[in-house]
Order: sequence, then structure tokens, then C-alpha cells
Amino acid sequence: MNRDQLLEQLTSDILAYAMKGSFPERELARSIKPEQLDERFEEYELLLDLHFILQDDVVEFIRQLPEHLRSIRTETRTTSRTRRGTVDGRINWGDTIKKRYSQYPRDSSIFVCDNRSVDYDIPENLVLKRLISVVHRTIREAEEYLRADYDWVSETWKGSEDLIDELQRIVERNVHVRRIREPETYEPTERMLTTAADSRHEVYRNAASLLRGRQRLLRGEPDEIRRLLEETAIAPDDVDSLFELFVLFRFVATLEEMRESQPQFKTIATDRQEVARFEGEKEIALYHDNSARDRKLSFVAVPDEDKENPSRTDQVQLIAQEVAGNYFKKDYQNHTGRPDVIVLEIISEDENEHEYLIVEVKNSTNEDTIRRGVKETLEYLAFLRVNKEYVFGREDGNEDYFGSGWNGLLVVQDLEEETASLREQSDREIAILQASELEAELEAILREVV
Repeated sequence: MNRDQLLEQLTSDILAYAMKGSFPERELARSIKPEQLDERFEEYELLLDLHFILQDDVVEFIRQLPEHLRSIRTETRTTSRTRRGTVDGRINWGDTIKKRYSQYPRDSSIFVCDNRSVDYDIPENLVLKRLISVVHRTIREAEEYLRADYDWVSETWKGSEDLIDELQRIVERNVHVRRIREPETYEPTERMLTTAADSRHEVYRNAASLLRGRQRLLRGEPDEIRRLLEETAIAPDDVDSLFELFVLFRFVATLEEMRESQPQFKTIATDRQEVARFEGEKEIALYHDNSARDRKLSFVAVPDEDKENPSRTDQVQLIAQEVAGNYFKKDYQNHTGRPDVIVLEIISEDENEHEYLIVEVKNSTNEDTIRRGVKETLEYLAFLRVNKEYVFGREDGNEDYFGSGWNGLLVVQDLEEETASLREQSDREIAILQASELEAELEAILREVV
């Protein structure tokens, strides 16, 4: 699958799950944010706002803002007050006579005075203030990244002009911006946006247009989601993470169809990578991008330090680990990497019986990369432990280190040449599927372990 095909499928998946409030937005944000960003940007709305402020039209709007603020619109408001014995403002004789006649007969000390004031809180200005606030708040959160030398900011905020400092001065010191009240949570309303969009002043029309674009992004409209995924400002430069996310959604959709029920989606938290859980006689938990550490799963690789007679190769690794540990004053352990997706099936908590499907994802058609993926998948199976006990091949004399043959799956990109079918792989230790085969063949693999 090429990038366009992945984007097309992911747009549908995100709309089907994330935008309906079922799939955890934090997991989605974690999957598509640039690696350099810290955990704050796993908050979905903040990540979308970062994408929003990096758009060329938003940056250009801020660049032109100081000039536009010189001609900001205001309205003159007249406030009438009743005074006794004093005059505060221009006397409105017509209202004064009416007030004396109707409420204060024969009291000549009553005056109705008009006071004129400048009103900044017109609909157009509230639209403008909201846009400035969104951009300013997001910049505060991302300032350390926007000032750094990342490709996705080099031609925007980190340009020849220091727009970050300029915007800060506008927010803190510009008298016009400071006099506009902060919009309420529900503002600007659609009526306010319409008023701004119909304004004769370009700054208000542009502000309304940009805020409506942000609303479309937050609503998850298809065109905006596709643009979000296409922009390297928010997505990784390569398609590896997009491919992993594609595989993850295929698991969710296939399990949902098999169980004829919707899963319980989980919020991603520290040391807990569970994405979804399917209830039933056999519970299934789906993990992404890491081992299920809260389930006491680990992938401890050879050499086994408790081995009585380590081989020559084991000795090299053990001594190397010990020497490096002494030098750096650290306690090193040998671990494999982490598979990209783990499906954990809980058969019975009482009997403590579990079944596992370990999935590695390689966004590649390169033969050497696929061979490495095969080796890694086999390592995950061979060294998978629960509570420090090996899952496969743990009984005396049992060397079935890789499970039944259906416990490991490698997913790769589509190859041009013909390869072995799933049926032809049935007697092998793991299965290999190409991206285009996943939807048709995944259920057959899952039925072997579910």
C-alpha cells in the first residue's frame, strides 16, 4: 500500500472510531505526533492546534496582524444615567423632562445625562480575539519546539522575523487587543462568525475563515483529517507510524466483526498500553506499540544469567554486559525490542491460562528488512515471559519455543513477486501477511488463537 492508499484507509478508520468518541484520542495523537514532542501533545486537541498554527495561512495572518490592528473596528455606545444635583456628561433634555414629569414632579435637580464610550466587544473583535488566543496558547505550549531546528517549523515560526516575540508583544501590550474581552467558552457563536465573515475588513474575514477551518479540523471532517495526516508538520516524515496505525485499526475492525460487539476502548496511561478490550467468555485485550507491562509481560533475551553452563556466545554477552555495567555504574539487562501490536487473550483468570498473538510490523518490501522482521518476531515469541516465566517452551524437555505456529505474525508491505499463501505457511513457526492480505486473512489467524 502506498502513502495515498494508507491515508485513504486511515481517514475512514479515524472517522469510524476516533471521531465518534470511541477510539481513545490520546492513542491516536500518540501515533501521529512527531517523536520530538513531549507527552503534553498526546492531548488530541492540543496536537490539532499545533497542526493548525503551523499552516501557512495562519502564520501569514499573524505576520500581518500588527498592521491590521491599527484599523481595528469599534462602536460608540451611549449610556444614559439619572443624576440628582450633579451633571455627569451631556444633558439629554428630552429624557430629563420626561423623567421629571413621570417620576420626579417639581424636582428640578434631576438630570438625565448621556455618556459616550468606545465599545471594543463587537462580534468581529471577539472572533479576532479568539483566534489570537488559540494561536498564543498553542505557541506557549510548543515554544521550545517552534524555536528549534526542526524541519516542520523551519519555514514557519522560525523565519527571518521573530513572530513568536511579536505575537507575545501584541497579546501583552497592544491596547486594542487588551480592551477586547476574553470570549466565553461558547464564543464565537455562528452568528458572530457570520458577521465577521461578511465584514468589509479583510482581517475579520480571514479570522472567521481560519476559525471555521479549525472547527472542521476538531470535528474531524474527512478533508481536514486527510490534510492532517498528509502534513509532515503533524505526521512522521515516513509512513512507518501510519502503517502501524493501519494495522492496529485492522485488528480492531476484525475483532469487532468476529465478536459482533464493540470493544471497550481504553485511555492510554503511563505503563499501560492497552487500547481495547473485548468482553466475553474469552476476554481479548489489544495492546499497541509496547509490551503490556501492567500484565507483567516482558521480552527478556538470551543469555539467561541462571544458566548453569553458558555457551561461548552466552559468555561473551554476559561478560560484555558485566563490563559495561561496571564502567557506567548501571545494571544492564538484555531485552529484545517491542512488537508493534500485542493481542492478549485471557481464557480463564481462575485457571491462569492465556494465549498470545505477537505481531511485528515492517513497512518495507526489502528482503533483508523482512528477514530481520522474521528474526525479531521469533525472538519475541521465544523470550516472551509472564511473571518472569517463559510462555512458550517452559516445560522440561519442551522446545516448542514459538507456540503453535499461530502465535506470531509479521505484517509487511505489498510485494511485487508472488509469495507463499497463508495455507502454505500453516506448518511454519510464524505467519507473514502483506498489507493487502490483512483484511481477508487476519480473521483466519485470529480464530486459531481465540
